[in-house]
Amino acid sequence: MNVWKSRKSVAAGEGMPSPAALSVTPWHVQVGDGYAATYAVCGYPAEVGPAWLDPLLSYPGRVDVAVHVEPVAPQLAAPMLKRQRARFESSRRLDADQGRLGDTMVEAAAADAADLAERVARGAAKLFDTGIYVTVHARTLDELRTVTAGVKSAAASVLLDLQPATFRHQQGWVATLPVGVDPLRMRRILDTTALAAAFPLASEDLAAPAPGTVALPEGVLYGVNTTSNGVLIWDRWAQDNHNSVVLARSGAGKSYFVKLEVLRNLYQGTTVSVIDPEDEYAPLAEHVGGTVVQLGHPGVRVNPLDLPTDNRPDTLTRRGLYLHTLISVMLGAAPPPAERAALDRAITATYAAAGINGDPATWTTPAPLLRDLAATLDADDDPAAGQLAARLAPWTVGNFASLFSGPTTTSPTGHLVVWSLRHLPDELRTVGTLLALDSIWSGIDTPTTSSRRRRKLVVVDEAWLLMRDGEGARFLFRMAKAARKRSAGLCVITQDAADVLSTDLGLAVVSNAATQVLMRQSTQSIDSVSEAFSLTAGESRLLLSAPRGEGLLVAGRSRIPFRSVGSGAEHRIAVTGVGEDG
Repeated sequence: MNVWKSRKSVAAGEGMPSPAALSVTPWHVQVGDGYAATYAVCGYPAEVGPAWLDPLLSYPGRVDVAVHVEPVAPQLAAPMLKRQRARFESSRRLDADQGRLGDTMVEAAAADAADLAERVARGAAKLFDTGIYVTVHARTLDELRTVTAGVKSAAASVLLDLQPATFRHQQGWVATLPVGVDPLRMRRILDTTALAAAFPLASEDLAAPAPGTVALPEGVLYGVNTTSNGVLIWDRWAQDNHNSVVLARSGAGKSYFVKLEVLRNLYQGTTVSVIDPEDEYAPLAEHVGGTVVQLGHPGVRVNPLDLPTDNRPDTLTRRGLYLHTLISVMLGAAPPPAERAALDRAITATYAAAGINGDPATWTTPAPLLRDLAATLDADDDPAAGQLAARLAPWTVGNFASLFSGPTTTSPTGHLVVWSLRHLPDELRTVGTLLALDSIWSGIDTPTTSSRRRRKLVVVDEAWLLMRDGEGARFLFRMAKAARKRSAGLCVITQDAADVLSTDLGLAVVSNAATQVLMRQSTQSIDSVSEAFSLTAGESRLLLSAPRGEGLLVAGRSRIPFRSVGSGAEHRIAVTGVGEDG
């Protein structure tokens, strides 16, 4: 068995171009207008972990890694191990007879050989004659020396010892071609566990279902695996929770990817709600017959004091708690304790003045408005209440009052609802996001059994608008925690990865997402992203240089690089809009 891994992705033995000329020296070969030097892995660590060849495979340069594997027949493996154990035991006895301290390396090797011999005897492991070769390519000899030093350093970081194929670089170059030939024959015996942990022998696609298990066709196409060219189909609804996060810099293609996922979830009957800061999803909604709510348009109003129609016994109390959160976001920070106490009294009094109390029969009465709440505060004798009413003046009688100046004008329903924030001024966008989320959550958080049978996806684009505010981030976190029990999934999209990951609430929202998609990152945020997602050096470099539309799916131990793809019809829908590529 021969395994070849290269950044050139040339099909093994098919249409492989021949070099114009091959010049051989003791220290390298000149292949056409480039140079190549081959090294054999001769020293290995005592133990290896998963993907122990990753430092070589992810090195930023053209590096070909070839793994030649031949199984050792069982009738040969046992005598081979017996002779090896005899040599170790002889060395230990010779040291003891001569009064020398025992060699710790020999002691460890003897113990490993004994353990391996036992596993081979029980059939728990097999032996393989393995050769691993690394060919480094460069344009000039100086570049070859520089790249070689870097590759050796990367190998040494995982205790791999590279030795040059001096006077045999031509044979080494042939050994790393995808033709399955090993003229060097510099081999080492490896067991099944160590060999399986080598990266080239691990699947770069998602694990297949267990034999006899038939997976339900409920996943959606995310794209094509950029390494194996396999198809990446992912089912968020089969994970521990249904939430996802998409982190990428501006222009990386995150909105294009999310539009495709929304469209494919709609195909499967999922109800989708989108909070859209830049009117990017309106053409998609128009195409599928969805509803668009243009917050900020003249005549479009939302009354935050409306009571949800869920008939919960604590509906009035929950609405009061939400109003505390909303007013904290309006003011930019939670009010002082005295103002919070005055606000709590005013909420109860305002509803009572409108004829609404703890009796559910009164909850169908038209709800009061935000300006009624401010009037109640202003009439309170407590100075803290008057001060809070003054702070709310811009939202009740000032420049921001148009959004709250009357009863709610629309109750959006349908399979796709897009809440557009583009026409809101920047100062209102955080509040607009919270108002839209509250309306969406009121439709999800319902005790009606029939509504829970249908899956619901909530997309929050540019979530940093809400997460930069403490109370808003807490609201989003509570929603992420409670979504799964209501057959809902929350998709959080943001381009300010560093800011989100620098806060406890931001990290909490990310950690509560079983599906995590990373696309191209900026150099300023890559360190925090790498630390938060435990990325390898190769994965970090991938995210720094990923082309538009390519990214990394992180789901538990699975790390799959992919490129989002759509059909011609899907592509035309996904690229239509102001910020079409993310």
